[in-house]
Amino acid sequence: MSSVPERSDIDEKYKWDLDSIYADDEEWEAAYEDVAERIPELEAYEGRVTEDPETLLELLETMESVLREVSMVASYANLRSSEDTRNQEYQAQASRSEALASKARSAVSYLDPELQALDRDEIQAFIDEEPALEAYEHYFDDVLRTKEHTRSAEVEEVLADLSDVTGASSDIYSMLANADMEFPTVQKPDGSTVEITQGNFTKLQKHPDREFRRTVHEEFYDRWADVRNAVGTSLKNSVKKDVKTARIRNYETAREAALDGPNVPVEVYDNLLETVRDNLNHLHRHAELKRKAIGADTLQMWDLYVSLTGDHGPEIPYEQAKEYIIEAVEPLGEAYQERMAAGLEDRWVDVYENRGKRAGAYSAGTYDTQPFIMMNYQDDAASMFTLAHELGHSMHSELANDAQPWHDASYDIFTAEVASTVNETLLTEYLLENVDDDELRMHVLDEYLERFRSTLFRQTMFADFELQIHDIVEDDGALTPDRFDQLYGDLKSTYYEPAETDDSIAREWMRIPHFYYNYYVYQYATGISAAAAIVERIREEGEDAAVDYREALSLGGSEYPIDVLQTAGVDMTDPEPIEDAMSVYSEFLDEAAALLDLE
Repeated sequence: MSSVPERSDIDEKYKWDLDSIYADDEEWEAAYEDVAERIPELEAYEGRVTEDPETLLELLETMESVLREVSMVASYANLRSSEDTRNQEYQAQASRSEALASKARSAVSYLDPELQALDRDEIQAFIDEEPALEAYEHYFDDVLRTKEHTRSAEVEEVLADLSDVTGASSDIYSMLANADMEFPTVQKPDGSTVEITQGNFTKLQKHPDREFRRTVHEEFYDRWADVRNAVGTSLKNSVKKDVKTARIRNYETAREAALDGPNVPVEVYDNLLETVRDNLNHLHRHAELKRKAIGADTLQMWDLYVSLTGDHGPEIPYEQAKEYIIEAVEPLGEAYQERMAAGLEDRWVDVYENRGKRAGAYSAGTYDTQPFIMMNYQDDAASMFTLAHELGHSMHSELANDAQPWHDASYDIFTAEVASTVNETLLTEYLLENVDDDELRMHVLDEYLERFRSTLFRQTMFADFELQIHDIVEDDGALTPDRFDQLYGDLKSTYYEPAETDDSIAREWMRIPHFYYNYYVYQYATGISAAAAIVERIREEGEDAAVDYREALSLGGSEYPIDVLQTAGVDMTDPEPIEDAMSVYSEFLDEAAALLDLE
């Protein structure tokens, strides 16, 4: 029987090095207590923000000192909780750290409203008198830009204090999906058995045996049906939270509020949905190629993940994946390449799945720590690409942290998803050009097509769904599990027109944690579009374009994300990058069809 190991059974070299943050839980506890005692230092400046330039600078420096410590405490707790969501001690640590972070934010919630009592000329006068404040110019601009959406100090304090409570829907969903839900064990075609998990579901959906895929699909979504009311209630309340918070801040819609945070124009979202819907013929062609590849009369929902090559593809062990990725990023410069290689040896990555481990993958860390990458590596091309993706995030953080002060280092998700998909694109091109193994090359091509499908099209479909469910609440409509099913099922039918939809796939919304992230997913789709344009520019212009790209990464959050991408040569306010990405997708479809003689 195939089983998921306990964490204790995994070699230490394949686990991230959290000792680099705190040596043990006792040291974490001491750090927690120390920074908790410092929070009153922040409260002491209330009513004094604009007293004089020296006081403002003193407050900003004190806030940085406290919040950097809070970030360290929270990061350690959250990483530990991801290791095993069943561990109640670490869940408690994570909960305490969230409450601590909320308390710290509440303690400085007066800052923006008090700063907004000044106009731009008065801020400039402060800078002239205290030159050290010049380092905060972007921060001041951002605060003044959102003046009309900032409430009184009292209201801001309440909102900050409630932040750990307003995230309850997401927390409940995460515990249900990752800790409490157990999926069935199914028999494989060879007679062995395998337990379906959140981590391996997609891999099992790639199995060459079609009946096995169908069994996995049905068993997996039948299990979700058992909790549809709980998940439906959780998502409904998450959407209500987004809408109510936006209204409190005087935004017309939750989408406007979410995009205004990073100062991304709403038309970027609209351009994405419109351009993708206008180009669904490319996705439909991909679906038709899959149907022909498996020799089916009709493509079913359990066929969507299957490889065009019709089999699992070659095994790619973790060590081999690391080598490929390091070689692939050579166009980004020797320093970038060497730093990534060193990070992989320094235990940035928590590699393999274990029981209770959070599903999926992410890159995390703080200004004062190394990056940490959570993986559930499955020895396949998909896992290799996911590793490259997360390393893009980690290297982005490293370059931004090196170049920027703490208050300007943190970048927005809008630019983060560019860094990750640039790495994926470079990996694809490197393997197609340098690997002699035709089987591997075909699987790399297939994987990249899958990345386009799942990132540009699937994430845009998610964004479409997210917009629709928020619109319903904003129009005072009701969201129920049946309504979620209907909306999602209709979108699935539109996006995957050549395939036959079923009742199970209408419940897919239940397994997508990103719907709790408040207009987050569209940035994957804009990210892959921008990444394709950046890689093409690097191929054409060489080091000059690579320098621009590294400069964009090093900007961190010191400029607004639209401006950051313009530094790299991409304008995301125009549909052109998305249209160009469609052309890249079409060209790769041509190559795949020719190699496999499918058209």
